[in-house]
Amino acid sequence: MSKRALISVSNKQGIAPFAKQLVEKGFEIISSGGTFKHLTGEGVPARKVSEVTGSPEILGGRVKTLHPKIHGAILARYDMPEHIKELEEQGIGRIHLVVVNLYPFVETIQNKDNSVADAIEQIDIGGPTMVRASAKNFQHLTILTDPADYEHYLEDLGENGMPSMAFRLAMAKKAFQHTFEYDMHISNYLDGVNEELIHEEQAGLPEVLRLSATCSQSLRYGENPHQGAGLYRLGRVEEEGFTQHQGKELSFNNLVDMEAAWNAVCDFSAPTAVVVKHTNPCGIASNESLLEAFVRARAVDPVSSFGGVLAFNREVDFDLAKEINKNFAELVIAPAFSEKALKRFKRKTNLRVLEMTPDSAHPLPFEIKCHREGLLLQDRDMKRIPISDWELKSDRQPTEEEIHALSTAWTAVIHVKSNAIVYANKDGLVGVGAGQMSRVDSAKIAIWKAQEAGLEVAGSCMASDAFFPFRDSIDAAAKAGITAIVEPGGSIRDEEVIEAANEHGMVLFFTGTRHFKH
Repeated sequence: MSKRALISVSNKQGIAPFAKQLVEKGFEIISSGGTFKHLTGEGVPARKVSEVTGSPEILGGRVKTLHPKIHGAILARYDMPEHIKELEEQGIGRIHLVVVNLYPFVETIQNKDNSVADAIEQIDIGGPTMVRASAKNFQHLTILTDPADYEHYLEDLGENGMPSMAFRLAMAKKAFQHTFEYDMHISNYLDGVNEELIHEEQAGLPEVLRLSATCSQSLRYGENPHQGAGLYRLGRVEEEGFTQHQGKELSFNNLVDMEAAWNAVCDFSAPTAVVVKHTNPCGIASNESLLEAFVRARAVDPVSSFGGVLAFNREVDFDLAKEINKNFAELVIAPAFSEKALKRFKRKTNLRVLEMTPDSAHPLPFEIKCHREGLLLQDRDMKRIPISDWELKSDRQPTEEEIHALSTAWTAVIHVKSNAIVYANKDGLVGVGAGQMSRVDSAKIAIWKAQEAGLEVAGSCMASDAFFPFRDSIDAAAKAGITAIVEPGGSIRDEEVIEAANEHGMVLFFTGTRHFKH
């Protein structure tokens, strides 16, 4: 009995060599449209689908494979005599292999010059139909949707023209995932199309959340050893935003801290070092010398810095790597590393060294948290208010040094868990108070941390992620020697807070934007 393969692919990577090997193994190739031209142009003997069906391609190629002589062969159960008899009566030959991938819809919509009409034309109809039909009938034929599986198919192929059941089932699962993602992208795109057939980026949160994520890495465990965990990537698994140069495999907590550290350091334009522990920055400093910035950032909380995650927004050189190696760190992140730095890090074999893609953007404009009632979505907190847009509420004007310190403090406090208070001077952070139930407690902890590190709180500036509900925090700050404060404002007692700042001769700015981080 002759073996037949139906091939109709948009992505023609590797298809001609694969088809040649199929012919060598006794397969007859059936194809259509651009795939037929490609194969025959490469010297692969093939029959047109229209020759098999007896019907020409119509509507400019929109209809070519939607025919009983194709789908009858694909959907027939070859373990049922009545199906075999019916195929014989209709003159329909068996198809053993279907190789299909779909029109480039995603690539089309990624090109902003393409119109809605261009996008709609790239919505495949016959392809998904063949993929789904073949995947449904995996017990009797094989469906291939990914060029990466061509070689695997040939390796698994038996003398009867069929690979193993395990392989066919695996390919069927992959095929349904292929069509699922395809339809997801179409639906997401059409959500932004209006009745004038104009596509606009959706404003706000989606009415329906459609996602497809693939497990790219199984993790040893989650936050604790009794919790299973994995890293799931949106889109293609190989599209990673970082390269790990060395060290142990990344843990769940490493990845969470990595996100916190990278987000924080990317908010600074000057050469900056960030030290993170349990998602909270415990030290941040900027300096023309990245080495000096790191030494200063580490000094803010040397105890917490031990075993922390270190992030830099410039290339890490040999001298900085040498300094990092003096203490234990879990993870070092930077946009680049010199060869000498990488060589130096080899002395710390367990140290994880990650090179981040500088322009790696968030795949989603919103954040997702699991909730017992479903999923919580929110826009990412990307709003940044420049100091030129802050509103000065105090009588006293700030000095240049205070402006610099306030800017550092406000940029940092956005990344600290609420209730968040940070103190900073011209060199960087001085103290951090994170995640307390009371804002006053956070302020006290930040002072205590600074004192423990031997840093001077007096003369520094203060930032709060949310407004002060009472003047007591201002009074406490003045007692500690704080000279300037930046906060969102918005309390019903704002006037009391402003009055307190003026009584103490302090600078007070309102930004108008709160940055809670739960």
